[in-house]
Formats: sequence, structure tokens, C-alpha cells
Amino acid sequence: MNRDTAIQEINKTTEWDILIIGGGATGLGCAVDAASRGYKTLLLEKHDFAKGTSSRATKLVHGGVRYLAQGNIRLVREALMERGRLLQNAPHVCHTLAFVVPFYSQWQKWYYRLGLSFYDFLSGKWSLGKTKFLSKKGTIRNLPGIAPEKLTGGILYFDGQFDDSRLAINLAQTATEQGATVINYFSVNVFKKENGKIKSVVAKDELTGVAFTIKARSIINATGVFADGILQLAEGTKEKTITPSQGIHLVIDKKYFKGSAGLMVPKTDDGRVLFAIPWHNKLLLGTTDTAVENITEEPVALKEEIDFVISHFNRYAVSTIGYQQVESVFVGLRPLAKTGDKNKTAVMPRDHQVEILPSGLVHITGGKWTTYRSMAEHAVDKAVDFAGLTKEVCKTKDLRIHGHTQQEETSHLSIYGTDAGAIKNIMKEDVSLNEKIHPEYPYTKAEVKWFVQNEMAITIEDILARRTRLLFLDAGAAVTAAPGVAIFMAALLKKDKQWTKRQLADFNTLAKTYSINFKP
Repeated sequence: MNRDTAIQEINKTTEWDILIIGGGATGLGCAVDAASRGYKTLLLEKHDFAKGTSSRATKLVHGGVRYLAQGNIRLVREALMERGRLLQNAPHVCHTLAFVVPFYSQWQKWYYRLGLSFYDFLSGKWSLGKTKFLSKKGTIRNLPGIAPEKLTGGILYFDGQFDDSRLAINLAQTATEQGATVINYFSVNVFKKENGKIKSVVAKDELTGVAFTIKARSIINATGVFADGILQLAEGTKEKTITPSQGIHLVIDKKYFKGSAGLMVPKTDDGRVLFAIPWHNKLLLGTTDTAVENITEEPVALKEEIDFVISHFNRYAVSTIGYQQVESVFVGLRPLAKTGDKNKTAVMPRDHQVEILPSGLVHITGGKWTTYRSMAEHAVDKAVDFAGLTKEVCKTKDLRIHGHTQQEETSHLSIYGTDAGAIKNIMKEDVSLNEKIHPEYPYTKAEVKWFVQNEMAITIEDILARRTRLLFLDAGAAVTAAPGVAIFMAALLKKDKQWTKRQLADFNTLAKTYSINFKP
């Protein structure tokens, strides 16, 4: 991917078949889908790819066990099929993970076994492994960190895990390989209409301030929690179709809950599921479900949310943690399709909705990462119908995602799939680039060079938050690494000291929101 090349394509293309606004999971999925069908496709992202909710998920590719209790079997079935496809099409960034549900009574034992067995049954040929009972000893063997008091046993089942923002980058690469043009830091500010229908948009390059008028036969609004803002801009109304819900995640050292399996508690005090999941050699705890009024680009964890996750973890763990053990906290906003009761987001459906608005804008809301592909297929179908394009069959069910490989890579470079070889070549060509950007983490300068030259990384945040996950894993370490990364990026991008200074100031401000700033 190259930003200059993308701008050249924008300049020389008189009209696009499909224009996608939003570079998160759904938008990138739409770009892959539309381009693979042969449509002239452009994706514009105001910030960086997966800047918002799509980099702040619970890192699970799953059907959603709790949706069974809500009776949403259709969604669970769809998500389980999509889970299987994703693990098949992107094995370098997605893998199977064992989970254990502890139980403390005979009633729980059979209730959870029934639900999880049905969950496995719904997955059909996409099953990741058979659900089974565990004795108390077996439960402790799989979850060495679990408190043994009153524990009588557990249920073992399997789901998927992934790295969300790395998958997003791979989708952007895949879309490009399929013929799409994708670009970050490009905002849509104006819709131009003829006879009430959108014919073009005015977009601005956020890096240069240059404006572009872009004509498209169909436009998809895939901006997640910000979709209502685009809707209102296009329609000239104040209509709202989204009820935002905030979920926080805490990251702690894995020593506080050892074991290779994840813990899943089916029901917490607010009706959500609690997860304690190994991820990138850390432990990820989450999540909450808090209805929020204001949609912001950098949502902040509330003290009561942090207390909630900590207290629930301490109920089940041998170790006791507090604020000082939290190395990073990150927050995502779910773009839930609006229903009647905005105060009960924990039980609101995660189904997606696609509609064509009076202006012709294809508007997509709801959904979740696991079902991004089927959401994209639905949205592109609608866009094709509206634009009167020649119908082509969706090709993404079996389309391999960039980086796909079955080869085993034992180093941390495995997350890059087939790109790992190119990064190793950079290390061989200049051994100084083997230097780590932080002594306690494996990320190197060679990776930074790869991100800048091949993945449209523009800022320190792009590198430390989404190309690597250092900010999400350890906010303090990310702040420590930032100056060195800034200087190296400045050399690669030919930027001056003022750029470096601004980048560091912006990143340090951002990093504070990933740290707990409350007093115990």
C-alpha cells in the first residue's frame, strides 16, 4: 500500500463504482468484497485504519455464547460460520483458543454444558473442538490462577482469537491486491446531489489540506459509531440510528492468572460476560457495557467500569489486583443499531442493519468484528442494486486474506504471516534495524520501517497503537518507546524536528487515556 499511489488513482479516476467511507472492520470488508467482484472501489478513512472501535475489541472471533441465552440463534449460527471462515482465511492472525467456564453448583454444571454443547452443535462443520466436562482438578490444571474455593468443576470449549488492528491492515492490503484504492487520513466533508441523490463527495487530505471532488455511483457509510454524523450530513436531518455502548478492557501481567486457556464467566452483575484472556504474552480482562450519550474519538474509561472489572476478576482469581497492576486500559464504543431501550445495551441485539437512505447513501449499523465479512457482502449487494451495476457473485467466503500462511513462525513476527520474510530481509540488509524500540518488548526498527513503507503508517500512534500493539499492552512502555520511534520515523518520512515535537506531544496526551489516572 502506498499513499502517493492512492492519491494518483483518485486524481485520474473520473468515477468510482463504489465509494466506501470508513476504514474499520466493516468498511475494509466492503472494500475487499467490492474489489474482488471487479467493481472500481475507493475507500476513504478520516484517521488511520481501525483507529476507532475496530482496534479496541475483546480480540475474540466468536459466535457469542451469551446471545444463545437471549434466543438469538440466527446471529450465533451466522457468527460461528464466519468464525470458521476467518480462521481458515487468515490463520496467521487468527487462532483457536480454549476457554473454561467454571461452575460452582450442579445446576450451573448442566446449564452451562447444555448451552455450550448447543453452541458447538450450531458451528457444524466449523467446530473448533468438542465441549467437555472438567473435574475440579482439571479446571485448576487448565486455569492455574483460578481460586479453588467452592469450585466444583468446569466446562471446556473452544472459540477463536485474533489481533483486530493487524487483521484490519491485512484487509486493507487484500483490498489493494484485489484492485481497490484505499487511503487513510482522508475525510468526507460535503455531499453533492442531483435531484436529491448523491452524485459526488468533497473529500480532504488531512495531511495536506487539499480537497478532492470524487464522483461515485454508490456510496457506503461504514463509519461505525460515527455513522449518524455522516447520515445527518448526507440527509440534512438529525436522525439517529445508533445507540452507542462503551466497553473497557484492562491489560495486566499474565503472572496474575497463569495458564494458556481463557476464563469465561457467563454472567456478571450487569448481565455481560467476563473474559480473562491470554493475549500477546499479557492478560486481557473485560468487558463492560455502559450506555453513553457522547460519541468521541478517544472514549475514556470510567472509574466505576475499572472497579467493576477488577472486582469481578478478584472474585475468581487466586491473585488480587488493583489499579497499580493495570498496565493499559482501552475503551471501545459499540455501534449498536438503535432499539427502544437505550439503557439496556447489554441485552441489545448485535445484528447489523443495512438500508438505502433517500439520498441513495447505503447506511450500515450494528454488527461485530466476527461477522464483518457477511455485513460487507450485504452492504455491497445493496450498493450494487442501487447503482444498477452488473451483478457479480460475492467471492470473499474463501478468499485468502493478505499474509495467509500455514507455515509455523516461532518468533513474534508470526503475526505478519507471509510479510515476516520481508521484515527479516530488512533486518539482514541493515543489522542496526534489529534494535528493539523498547528493551522489554520484541518490536524492532525493521518493523517500523516496514510499516512506514508498506502499511501507510503516518504517525507515532499508528505504529505504537495499531501496527504494533504496544500502547494497548503497556502504556508506560509505549511512552518510553515514543521518542526513538519518532526520530526514526522522521528520518524515513523526511520530517523536521517540529514534526517530531508535535508527534510526541500528541502521543503523550493520548497515552494518558490508556493509563489509570484515578487514585485508589
